[in-house]
Amino acid sequence: MSGNMLAFTGFIAMLALIAVRMHIGLAMLVVGAVGYMHLQSFGALIAYMKTNTYHQFANYTLSVIPLFVLMGALAERSGLSTALFRAASAFVGHLRGGLAMALIFACTGFGAICGSSVATTATFGRATIPEFDRYGYDGGFSTGTIAVGGTLGILIPPSVILVVYAISTEQNIAKLFMAALVPGLLAAAFYIITIMLVVRRRPDLAPVHAAVPWSERLRLVLSVWPVLLIALIVVGGIYGGLFTPTEGASVGAVSMLVVGLAQRTLNTGSIIAALKQTADTTGMIFIILLGSEVFNAFLTLTQLPANAAEGIAALGLPPYVVLVALLAFYILLGAVMDELAMLLLTLPVFFPIVSGLDFGFPSDEVAIWFGILVLIVVGIGLTAPPIGLNVFVISAIARHHSIKRTYGGVLPYIGADILRLTLVLAFPSLALAMVRWLS
Repeated sequence: MSGNMLAFTGFIAMLALIAVRMHIGLAMLVVGAVGYMHLQSFGALIAYMKTNTYHQFANYTLSVIPLFVLMGALAERSGLSTALFRAASAFVGHLRGGLAMALIFACTGFGAICGSSVATTATFGRATIPEFDRYGYDGGFSTGTIAVGGTLGILIPPSVILVVYAISTEQNIAKLFMAALVPGLLAAAFYIITIMLVVRRRPDLAPVHAAVPWSERLRLVLSVWPVLLIALIVVGGIYGGLFTPTEGASVGAVSMLVVGLAQRTLNTGSIIAALKQTADTTGMIFIILLGSEVFNAFLTLTQLPANAAEGIAALGLPPYVVLVALLAFYILLGAVMDELAMLLLTLPVFFPIVSGLDFGFPSDEVAIWFGILVLIVVGIGLTAPPIGLNVFVISAIARHHSIKRTYGGVLPYIGADILRLTLVLAFPSLALAMVRWLS
């Protein structure tokens, strides 16, 4: 059996294991180990696992993942999501569609602290669904907005997905955070515009209500400014080179703990719950990292990544045609697969292909630009039918709203996402300007 055929068989076997509900990290580990042993030997597999596993998880850079996860968990347990939403809705909630706009503003602020899309969706789902229902918002419109707003958790830096991308492709984490800022803010702006257009066409989706007094607005702003200051210090410090992403994550986690204790929004029970949540999430991520490492070693032995890159180059297709095809595949795959697993599964094959294409600027900038494009399409995949993980998360929380209506609610936002993807694809400087300016 040829190397390419063996790699293809490995992909089919892995998907079959996932289909029977085996954890994706374990599925990649099992298939990768069997394939590696088939191409080498059992002794070679044991030697590889003995040395590589230690070196992989002894990597200092990986410590940034549990630290950012802990910062987000502490923020969630301290009730930051509810506070951000109430503060934002105090200023714009009385407008038609204002609660939906407030949600996007709140998700943007929370995304600067929590780097997980699913966590952002679940957190704001629990915090805001009662408010949307109380003010008579359409169920599909509100749940669709929450599902899409959750994607800001990975689009606004710091982002766990970007950290994993940086580690997998050996890129600079700080530069990827810089590159993600403009596209992330662009996403928030496009979502706000989409809300305005939707409620203008369908006023019945979002009733108006009375404005909040200025005294109440001031009180709500004062309740969230310390946490927003933490986000500014963490992200600004990383951008300015004051500390590394790992140091920034440490500063953020400790500062979030101090603020939560000072404001009495955190107690012993919530801190322990945040630590357990961090351990669960980090363990899940690390299992996927280990499984992908073994599976990627198997793919390397089959020569599939190198053969795919050479085959694409031999076709002579324009670089942008190849890139668009890869991004389209990401959108399709993202609709049925977890974003982290999808990223780690495809990068060993896709990244060499993109790295070998000539886009007219340096290869290190191409790698950063591609990372941001992947981040955008992963966000689209999280809400796109037929599955869309964020849609399922919000549907599990808001069971009284049908999932069909939620899918209808996300469609206008997907159109905005595709427009944003097109702009970043056509104008790479949208992602690279901050990198070139601050580097």
